[in-house]
Amino acid sequence: MSIKALKGFKDIVPGEVETWQFIEKTARDIFHRFDLAEIKVPILEKTELFTRSIGETTDIVEKEMYTFIDRNGSSLTMRPEGTAPVLRAYIENGLHAARAVQKLYTIGPMFRHERPQKGRLRQFHQMSVEVLGSDHPRVDAELMAMAWLIMTELGLTASLEINSLGCPQCRPAFNAALLAFLHHAENLCDDCQRRRETNPLRVLDCKSTHCQEQYRQAPSFLDFLCPGCTDHFSEVIDGLALLAIPYKVNSFMVRGLDYYTRTTFELVTGDLGAQSAVGAGGRYDGLVKQLGGPDVPGIGFAMGMERLALLLAQQEKAAAAPALDLFVVALGTAAQQKGFALTHALRRAGLTASMDYQDRSLKNQMKQAGKAAARYALIMGDTELASGSAMLRNMAGSEQAPCAIAADADEWAKELAEKYLK
Repeated sequence: MSIKALKGFKDIVPGEVETWQFIEKTARDIFHRFDLAEIKVPILEKTELFTRSIGETTDIVEKEMYTFIDRNGSSLTMRPEGTAPVLRAYIENGLHAARAVQKLYTIGPMFRHERPQKGRLRQFHQMSVEVLGSDHPRVDAELMAMAWLIMTELGLTASLEINSLGCPQCRPAFNAALLAFLHHAENLCDDCQRRRETNPLRVLDCKSTHCQEQYRQAPSFLDFLCPGCTDHFSEVIDGLALLAIPYKVNSFMVRGLDYYTRTTFELVTGDLGAQSAVGAGGRYDGLVKQLGGPDVPGIGFAMGMERLALLLAQQEKAAAAPALDLFVVALGTAAQQKGFALTHALRRAGLTASMDYQDRSLKNQMKQAGKAAARYALIMGDTELASGSAMLRNMAGSEQAPCAIAADADEWAKELAEKYLK
């Protein structure tokens, strides 16, 4: 019996990977325009990093993390999200000393043991952005504008929803009002009944339809914001207006992580069923200090690459595989040797080239050239070698013309590049 991939783990095969490359290339270009620097962090981290940052009563920590004890007896976890590892690296490498405001991004796989469904896998991929060292509201607006620009340049549409979760000064009053509301709510799910005693805010992130219907009548965080948080949220809205970014206030958005403060936001779409969020984030002032670093503010967001790829596929905007510049069709031993040297010389010259090494028939090799989406096919056998002139066929229109065979492979590659393959 053949071995298959694990449930919730998916191969990204040729024909699909080009769309992923398009997403990543678009995002990287935009990140660099916003003066972000890339950081790469490990997949494995100490479990404590996530329990301290995400929160012990969140679904991620309670139910979804891939955690195990290694041979040294340490508890390790495959990263379920990108913010905590980046902050750990920021602290450990003293990046705050190098630059007062650090703007970082990372792209890679995350892992959560949850029920696989459309747009949600157990190994999934995110591009994450973190800005550390500034609490200015315009930074919040700028990050939302960055996420909006990624969607725009990918040719996708979404709605931006925003909220404020306040700060440690105004949250206790809201928690008290929410707890009073929850004690009168009926038939809550088991998770909500437990969490209303340990972490009342977490219940608003419940996915149960019955619970969500009741929570529509819950207190709004916006009614409990302190003056500082009220002003901050107002300036974020002003910033979005200055950048002409449309938004909707969703006063019940809390996100699934405990570290968020003040601004939170989601980019949502109606085209992915229950998995409506394609990007989300918010401010996490205090988290760097909580993890043992300096007391600097922070904000970030993540976008799910699987969901972006699904949206592109649904809208038939999947990226095409890059075309091959030249496929060398070589017939016979001498032609194979000549073609082998030419193919490598073309690659050294910066062109994409390929050939068949099995000395198959002309018809078979031309089929391979077509499947490779080659722009040109260079055909040569004993006759062409004897005459010193190969045939160069334009695969788009099937026109062909002779081209001189040079003795030196690098000279021939240069001549082909300058005359035909620009």
